[in-house]
Amino acid sequence: MSVSIPTGYNTQRNLTHVLPSLAAALGAPTRNHLDLPQASSAILLMVDGLGREQLERYAAHAPFFRRVMQDQTSVQTEMSSVYPSTTAAALSSLGTALSPGEHGLVGYDVYDPGRQVVINQLGGWDERTDPEVWQPAPTIFQQLNDQRQAGVHNIRPVTISLSAFEDSALTRASLQGPRFVGANELGERFVRGAAAARQPGALIYLYVNELDKAGHQHGPGSNTWLEVLEDIDSHARRMIRKLPNSTLVAVTGDHGMIEVKEERRVDFSQHGELIEHIAHTAGEPRMVQLHFDPKATEAQREKTQNAWVRRFGEQAWVVTRQQAIDAGWFGTVSQNVRQRIGDLLVTGFEPVALYDGRRAAPHSFAMVGHHGAPTSAEVRVPWLLLQTP
Repeated sequence: MSVSIPTGYNTQRNLTHVLPSLAAALGAPTRNHLDLPQASSAILLMVDGLGREQLERYAAHAPFFRRVMQDQTSVQTEMSSVYPSTTAAALSSLGTALSPGEHGLVGYDVYDPGRQVVINQLGGWDERTDPEVWQPAPTIFQQLNDQRQAGVHNIRPVTISLSAFEDSALTRASLQGPRFVGANELGERFVRGAAAARQPGALIYLYVNELDKAGHQHGPGSNTWLEVLEDIDSHARRMIRKLPNSTLVAVTGDHGMIEVKEERRVDFSQHGELIEHIAHTAGEPRMVQLHFDPKATEAQREKTQNAWVRRFGEQAWVVTRQQAIDAGWFGTVSQNVRQRIGDLLVTGFEPVALYDGRRAAPHSFAMVGHHGAPTSAEVRVPWLLLQTP
């Protein structure tokens, strides 16, 4: 079965455009890609794991968001995440306005060619790797701080998130700059967001991770997931009532999510022909990145690639690094990032999750909701203006 390789994510309207557009609405000399109106303050509600397709399917459980989607006829209500459609890559593109191929957080687990180790980009960061060296580009927030100190504008970035993320590796790598306000309870984050927005010039990044957690554990559309969606929708509606009319409020997600049945969660390390000549495995179950042993010959590499095609070619795209780059999967790719991307990538167009059981924790096989692949359900995210001045 021959399946054409999809082209890259939407470079005309994606997460890299969000913060520059919001900053422009507050008076910064940044490009207003999204044509946002001028405002006194702005809130970006980032709902981790909220895909456009899931919101459309379960809109009855989010009446506030649904009404905005119906009323917002003159504005596009969706945009694209990036490839891979995973939190580390997407939030780094949001925070830096760079493609994954530029900022270098090209997956959940990423190979470091300098040290020849695989580094988890979220919870299991390698302490020997400095996040600010791993991703050295200034964030949009840092750039805004520099401009404010130079008297260009009076924008003051604020992050409202879980306390544990204040000094996380991902924050240090890709989301540095704002004044950090920790709030572990979901409702408290919205309360703090409303309070911060009363300060003129506030650019507020309000992060919500509860939907993503519910989706991973129970699946998108599960009762638990729907309850969380209802809570987020309700908190957002109540927050709007407390805001000045001059505040701009937008909501988006970093990726969507699909459900993968237990029988389709596969430990590929049990099949010797799939890991033959492979030195490192990285990525995530929906976009596996395989790094060949440098000593492997072209014939040996081709043999391993063919083994993947035979076994998973009717469920996943199996492409080389160069094919993925040529198709635009990682956007613009810097030379220093190129080797972080797998020599071979296996990414599902069917609902399949592929694990390296030698590295994956046993509990990870119980994960129901997945993302990371370049499918519509995983890449399309909402873009809703909940309030405009």
